[in-house]
Order: sequence, then structure tokens, then C-alpha cells
Amino acid sequence: MSAYTEEMLKSIAKVESTRAARLHVELKRFTAEEKDAVLKKFHPDYNTAAFTTLSVGPNKGDKVPKELGALLEGHSRLEKVQLDLQRLDYDVDVLIIGGGGAGASAALEANKGGAKVLVVTKLKMGYANTMMAEGGIQAADKANDGPDVHYLDALGGGHYKNIPDLLEELVENGPAAIKWLSDLGVLFDKQADGTMVTTHGGGTSRKRMHACADCTGAEIMRVLRDEVQNQGIPVLDYAPAVELLLDQEGKAAGAVLYDYDAEEFLVVRAKTVIIATGGAGRLHYQGFPTSNHYGATADGLVLAYRAGAKLIYANSSQFHPTGVGFPAQIYGALVTEKVRSIGAQLVNSEGEAFMHPLETRDVATATIIRECTERGKGVKALDGVALWLDTPMIDQLHGEGTIATRIPGMLKMFGQFGIDLRKEPVLVYPTLHYQNGGILIDKDAETSIPGLFVAGEAVGGIHGTNRLMGNSLLDIIVFGRIAGTKAAAQAKTTKLAALSLDHVAKFARDLAAAGIKTEVVSPKLLPVYTHGRPSRSEKRGI
Repeated sequence: MSAYTEEMLKSIAKVESTRAARLHVELKRFTAEEKDAVLKKFHPDYNTAAFTTLSVGPNKGDKVPKELGALLEGHSRLEKVQLDLQRLDYDVDVLIIGGGGAGASAALEANKGGAKVLVVTKLKMGYANTMMAEGGIQAADKANDGPDVHYLDALGGGHYKNIPDLLEELVENGPAAIKWLSDLGVLFDKQADGTMVTTHGGGTSRKRMHACADCTGAEIMRVLRDEVQNQGIPVLDYAPAVELLLDQEGKAAGAVLYDYDAEEFLVVRAKTVIIATGGAGRLHYQGFPTSNHYGATADGLVLAYRAGAKLIYANSSQFHPTGVGFPAQIYGALVTEKVRSIGAQLVNSEGEAFMHPLETRDVATATIIRECTERGKGVKALDGVALWLDTPMIDQLHGEGTIATRIPGMLKMFGQFGIDLRKEPVLVYPTLHYQNGGILIDKDAETSIPGLFVAGEAVGGIHGTNRLMGNSLLDIIVFGRIAGTKAAAQAKTTKLAALSLDHVAKFARDLAAAGIKTEVVSPKLLPVYTHGRPSRSEKRGI
């Protein structure tokens, strides 16, 4: 018995009837003018009603998503808390806030640099968007490629808004990042002779996507987490940062944590601090589902902003074009771009392929929304509509067994709900996937606040206003390693003055002076999905 409804099955019949004709047809890419038009009309970043203008802070006057703006201009969790900053729970050289790929990479390099390191996480080490990344990691390490070509691809994909120095660091360090990971033990896909298998991604002109089947992020995180443990680097789980500490000279000097288990605040002094807190998908901008892990609530942006660090492109998010549109149990989960890179086409309810499968993610997202709204060619699914990703094409193009070998995770994910993507197409719709904007850093991963470094998805500017597939796993490694190295070196010569939360009090005064009255307390820490009955975290005010 099929998991699909009768209406869905009728649409599938149309998809199947056109498949043979579509198998060997090369779909045209959009012109620059066509891309611009579809983005402005249909991409969520252009929905002006979904944004608010900041009234206080270093980005005063800038527009940000309403959900983020409420947190940036929210009350500190410490406003009514009396803390003795002289009583230290931890005293370290480098404090790393976040336990995903960026935090782990930073920890390994800081430890290598001789620093006393502490990693603190909101959930557990490795519970991060890194673990959920599927398709691959870019690096220009093949003979027909190079960092210059990679740079141009990413620059175009980012709408020419990438910060040049940051993008240059990313692509120049790409091959070394792959070698570093491989030497640590990451099991990249390889041919029989040991050559790494590489594929295209949306917006790439060369095959430079290195993958571990369709579980690349999980494999990278497995190795990094094990290496952190093997090197004996201390990790404090379930202890999110709720406020940064500065010293009286304005340098980053640690953080205040909230220990979930003990239900108490902890004071950590550190000579340098690295924010690696990830993205914002669990804020569900504009009501979109998300592919992000449970803790992705933009904490790092809130903490850095309140301390005086500037944000860049905070009005830009990436909506992955192919989130799961059905069934409900995995709604919003990621269907990796790798599925399209190896042959699956996006097809509407009438069985028509309406765009090149490897347009950039923002263009693909906008085009899918157009197909479902203006053109009315979506398939009714759950509370909305979705479109088909014609997965059976993959085995027909490349031979039986390709799906099982190249995207086993996808096969298993849908299979547990009675959908065999070797035989049936799957329903997809855009899902909130990545935080393009974030905290502004320089090429050393440092902010305008001395001693405050940032790596990973909390950074803004590397990818401009649209990230190409595979460049996020690359940036967590490249800038995680840079942040760890630089933070450890700087800690050796840093002398801290007395610890202070004066910046928190000042921000509260600025909110009052701007006439902002809000009940929002930030950072959010965890999303709330309960209805009516408060959750344990709500009862504790977290």
C-alpha cells in the first residue's frame, strides 16, 4: 500500500509518463535577468513585511527578520540576577562556545597552540548543524580546478557581496582542509585507485564536491568529536552561554553560562573567546519549516550584538529548495542537493521539468515557490503544497544501485515511511536551512571586540547573500582552525582587567531610551513547540 494519497498518485502517473522524454534533455539555465526577476518576486528575503528595523545597537537602522529582531532587542537573562564575577567556576585561556564542526576544529587548533581550552555546548558535543549536513564539502584540489575558479563560483553565487578577504581565505585553504580531515580519518568517497570522488553542486563550474555518501557532515563530526575527546580537551555539555563577559578595558573575557542540570549560572573567565554557536533555523522565519538541529536559535548573534559586535547581512537567509514536503514525520528535513547533482529533476504536478536542477539555491527556492503559487502547479501535501523530485531518474541514468550507493541516507529516511525513492519520486518544498548573515569578522576570524573570535555559521560575509552547497562544511573547518590558532596565540599575551557586565546594563538603558517595551528574553536557547502546557524549560524561564 502506497504512503501517498490518491491525488498524489495521479500526479505521479504524470511524472512517470514524461520521464522517458526528460531523461536525456539538457534543461536551460536562467539568464541573469530571469534570476533577478524570480528572486525579487518570490524569494522570502524579498518579503518586506517579514522584516523589522533595529532601533538600538551597532546595526541600528538595519533591517532583520522580525523573529531575530525581537531577540536582538530583547532583555538579558541576567537583568535581575545578582552574580559575583569574582567567584570563578572556570578560568581558561580559550573559551569556545559551541560544539559543532567549527567549535571542534577551533578546539583542536587552540589545544595544539598550547592553550588551556574549554568547550561549552548548549546540548551535547556534536549536536549541531554540522552533523546534519549531507551533500559534501567543496575544495578545489583537482587538476582542472583551482582556488581562483572556486572563488569566482562562490562570488557569483553570493551575488558579488562576499567579503573578498574572507572568501579568499576560504578557497585558498580548501585543499588543506580536505587533507587535514582525511589525515584525521574522515572516510571520503574514493575510487578504486584512491582518487577522491567529486561531483557538481548548484552554481559550481567544476566537480569539487567531496562527500561521504550522503552523510558527509555526520562523518566529519564523528572524527572531530573523537579527536577532541582523544586529546583530552574539556567539554561542558548542556551549559549554554547566556551572556558574554568583557573586561573593564573592553576585551572579551569569558562568558556566563547556564547549567541545565544544576539550574544555576556559571562564570567562566577566558583570555580569548570563540563563538561557534551556529545558525537560526529554529526561529522559523516567516513560518517556514527548518532542516536545522534543535538548538539553532541565533544565540551567538544575540550575545555578540549586545556586547557591541557588528552584524552583516543579517537580513539574508538561505532557504534550501528541497526540504521534505511529505510525510509529516520528517517535514522540513533536508533532501540533499546531491540528489539533484546525480540526476534527479524537479518536476511539477503535471510532470513538467520547470528549471535546471542545479540552479543556485536561492533561485531554485524562488522558482519552486513560483511554480506552487503563481502557476498553481503544486501538489497538495499536508497543510500546503509541494513539488516532485524525480529520484527514480538516478538509477535509470547511472545504473541500478546508484541510489543505494550514493545516497543511502536518503533511501533509508524515506524508506522508513514506506516511500522507496528508487521507484517513486518524493515531495519537496523550501525549508529554512542556513544563516547567510552573521557576525562581522576579519580574515583572522576576529571581531571588532578584541579577543572575540567567531567561526562557522554565526559568521556573516563569507558567502555574500547566498551560499553555494558544500561551502559551509568548508568554512567551519577553515575558519574554525584559524580562530583556534589565532585565539591561542593572542591568549599568550593577554592580560585581563576586572570582569564586567556593564555592556549588558548599557544595552538595557539603550532599549529603554528607544522606547522599546518587550517581554522577550534572549538568547532564546531552545525553541518551544508545546501548546497550552508549559515545557520544563519554560517553567524555569529558559
